[in-house]
Amino acid sequence: MTDDSDPEAVLDALFATIEDRRDELPEGSYTASLFTHEKGEDATLEKIGEEATEVILAAKADDREELVAESADLVYHLLVLLAMKDRTVDDLRDELETRF
Repeated sequence: MTDDSDPEAVLDALFATIEDRRDELPEGSYTASLFTHEKGEDATLEKIGEEATEVILAAKADDREELVAESADLVYHLLVLLAMKDRTVDDLRDELETRF
């Protein structure tokens, strides 16, 4: 899928897949379902809240593997939300750069 030596490529590839699912809405795709009335924005926002809570619980339990897994789920749902709102990973990078 991506070159393991380029961590940015993973996020870019994931975001491209999310945008593709948004545009194509393939049947049976969890990601595509988040862009339809079937689940929609509310479901995505609820997942962000759920995943954020799971990240916190994993951190408090000092469960490093679970922390990484739940963080990945949180980032995925944040990227879905960005795509819903017609924002991009580059918008996120730009914002982080201005804060750095």
